[in-house]
Amino acid sequence: MPLKPTEKIWHNGKMIPWSHATIHVMSHVTNYGSSVFEGIRYYSTPGGPAVFRLKDHMRRMLDSAKIYRMDLGFSLDELVGAACDVVAANGLPAGYLRPLAVRGYGEIGVSPLNAPIELYIATWEWGKYLGHDALENGVDVCVSSWHRMAQNTLPAAAKAGANYMNSQLIKMEATANGYAEGIALDSTGMVSEGSGENIFVVRDGALYTPPLSASILPGITRDSVMRIARDMGIVAHERAIPREWLYLADELFFCGTAVEISPIRSVDRIEIGTGKRGAITKKLQDRFFPIVQGRAADEFGWLTPVPAREVAREPILA
Repeated sequence: MPLKPTEKIWHNGKMIPWSHATIHVMSHVTNYGSSVFEGIRYYSTPGGPAVFRLKDHMRRMLDSAKIYRMDLGFSLDELVGAACDVVAANGLPAGYLRPLAVRGYGEIGVSPLNAPIELYIATWEWGKYLGHDALENGVDVCVSSWHRMAQNTLPAAAKAGANYMNSQLIKMEATANGYAEGIALDSTGMVSEGSGENIFVVRDGALYTPPLSASILPGITRDSVMRIARDMGIVAHERAIPREWLYLADELFFCGTAVEISPIRSVDRIEIGTGKRGAITKKLQDRFFPIVQGRAADEFGWLTPVPAREVAREPILA
């Protein structure tokens, strides 16, 4: 989907114009993929914009950076504040936040340790990732011929730019074959995740999702789904899932920041359940969306409100 520029991007502690957020072609990240990032949604609520699980996302950002020996130079609270400043500075009632840390221009060579770290936070409008009707009608997906990276090769727990080369292969193959998305298996042949989403199987009224050992990103929306489910009395298991369980599921759905909670209606042209959104998926959506949109009590403490204010932490550069 086209990316529409907004006004300001936060860079290393200061707001800069969108058009000034550039890097040199010989930066380490462009040659070796050395970046970590996050994807965070904020929603329009009756009280103004509110960011979903902002502190958890920024903690994962810091965790990813630690794995790759990147000192971001900002604390968790500073990153949370900066994200709120970006939302306030750009004036969008709802949107997507992208904190991004890259190794910049300095030295060439595989070793990244002497390359400077550039930290950005951008925001833009972003609608429904898999299409406007996906939340209700579901999508058609395939099992990809590409596997997720094996344990102890690339760390799946880090949301790192290089990992998404694998995701691109999964997504492009699915698109080329007429599917909305692909599901990857791990190196042992068990279900892992989509190109950018975690996955849940519904069978006999219970939820099943692959464990962290299946080379998945520890999704924040995934955790939210399990917490909502258990609060509603729905059993939620983390366990290894064989490929054939995808075809035998009563319901399937993706979850993630971009896709939120999106049902899957077929896998490899095999209809799942009734071929449309199932009852449990709808129950989870009906609990999730009112919370994040401020239409129900935020009983889990997931929302960070962003009050309208003038951003004055750092001077705005011309």
